Amino acid sequence: MRLLFEMDKKDYENCTHRFARNSARSIIIRDGKLAMIHSLKYDYFKFPGGGIENGENSVEAMIRETREEAGLVVKPETVKEYGYVHRIQRSDMDASECFVQDNYYYLCEAEPEAVRQDLDAYEAQEAYTLEYVTPLLAIQKNRSVGASPYNPMMFEREARVLELLISEEHF
Repeated sequence: MRLLFEMDKKDYENCTHRFARNSARSIIIRDGKLAMIHSLKYDYFKFPGGGIENGENSVEAMIRETREEAGLVVKPETVKEYGYVHRIQRSDMDASECFVQDNYYYLCEAEPEAVRQDLDAYEAQEAYTLEYVTPLLAIQKNRSVGASPYNPMMFEREARVLELLISEEHF
């Protein structure tokens, strides 16, 4: 899979150990809009997807997470690799830890009708909502997020992937 870009803060020179948590995300485009998860609590957008569990490959994780977060059932035969973003920085939780993450993105289609979401507790508290939005709206929102418990690199990562999709004329 091609590397889309790296996000390297180069702030981990004093780290003594690493923590890796890879993720997989879906890119579903319908009628010129993207299926995105809108956090109503913190007012940001993210591609449906999440962490890859032990024993799971990235496509399996993307399909599972898209179903859980968005209620969208991915059609496996439509899945195509788009690319990945490599992120590395000192952990927000432990100054001696280096956080490493590869975020895998897949272009795909989903069944026309959504099913019920199966949200984790924190996702429900954030009121994760499936919305079809223009990439420009999602970019604008993500670059203006106020206070949240998340590292701002997450919002910028999604905005930069959206910019790539626009520049490569996926819309």
